[in-house]
Amino acid sequence: MIDLGLPKEVKTDVLYDVIILGAGPAGLTAALYASRSLLKTLVIDPAPAGGLASTTEIVENYPGFPTGVMGPELMAAFREQARKFEAEIAEATPVNSVELSGTEKIVVTDRGTFKSKAVIIATGTRYKEIGITGENEYKGRGVSYCATCDAPLFRGKDIIVVGCGSSGIQESLHLLKFVNSITLVEFLPQMTAEPILQERIRKQKNVSFLFRHRLLEIYGERTVRGVKIEDLKTRAVKDIKVDGVFIFAGLSPNAELFQEIEKDRYGFILAEDKTLKTSLPGVYVAGDVRSKILRQIATAVGDGALAAYSVKQYLDEIESSQNDRS
Repeated sequence: MIDLGLPKEVKTDVLYDVIILGAGPAGLTAALYASRSLLKTLVIDPAPAGGLASTTEIVENYPGFPTGVMGPELMAAFREQARKFEAEIAEATPVNSVELSGTEKIVVTDRGTFKSKAVIIATGTRYKEIGITGENEYKGRGVSYCATCDAPLFRGKDIIVVGCGSSGIQESLHLLKFVNSITLVEFLPQMTAEPILQERIRKQKNVSFLFRHRLLEIYGERTVRGVKIEDLKTRAVKDIKVDGVFIFAGLSPNAELFQEIEKDRYGFILAEDKTLKTSLPGVYVAGDVRSKILRQIATAVGDGALAAYSVKQYLDEIESSQNDRS
C-alpha cells in the first residue's frame, strides 16, 4: 500500500523552472523527468492526481502488469514516484487564468499566483456531453460518465450505456458486476472498441445492442425513469424504461483556458511532434489534450517524458544565451 501523505505546501514566492498543468499520466511523468533533471517543478491540478486513468477499474494494456493493474493503484504509484524526486504537487487547486505569451509564465489559482520559466500543458480530457434533453437535469441523479465511480449505485438496475468505443465497452464490463441489464446504444452500425473488449461483451447474457440508434431524451421524476431512442434507419422513436444512463460518447479537451495557443478544429492543442512545443515559446503539451491519433496511458507517458526533456533543452538554451551575452 502506497502512503501518499498530505500534499506539500507549495510556494508562491519562487520562480519555478516549470509548471505542469495536470496530474494525470502525462503530467506526473513530466514531473518525474523534470524533477530528476533537477528542475524546480510544480504540478497543479483542480482534482486529485491521476486524471481519467484513476477512474479506470482495471488497466490491461500498460506494460509491466501481465494480469492488469487497478487504475487508482497505478496512478498512486505515478504520484509517489514524482514526489520522490521532489516535484511539488498542488492537488484540488483550480486554475483561474494563465498568461503564457511572456518570458515569465503566470498561473493564477485559488491558492495564489505561481510563476515559471516554462509550462507543460497536460490537462487531459473529459467525457463529452451529448447535449440532449434531460442530460444536465439528471446528472448525478441517474446520468453518469464514470462507471468506476457510480456503478454500485445501480445495483440490480436496468441501464443504458451510450457509446460502443473502448471506453463504453470497458465501463460496461465493470457495470455488469452490479446491474441487472445493459442496453448499449451506438449511432454507428457496429462497435469500434478493441477486438478483445468486443469479444468479452458479446459473451455476456444480460447485454443487448441498439446499433444505428441515438438517444433523444432522458426523462424521469426525482431520478431517471426512462429514455427516448431514435432508430436512424426508420426514424421511429421508442420509449425504454431504465434506471440510469452512462454516457461514453468521446472526449473533449480541457483546453478552454489556453486561448492564445493554436488548436485543431476539435479544440485539441497542436504541437511539433519532435519536441511537443506549442505555438507559444516555452509552452509544451503532453497527453490526451494534445492533437494526436491515439490516446492511451502509454502514449501519455511518452509525451510526458518528451515534454520534460524539451523543457530542459529550452531552459539550457536560454541559460547558454544569457551566459554568452554576459
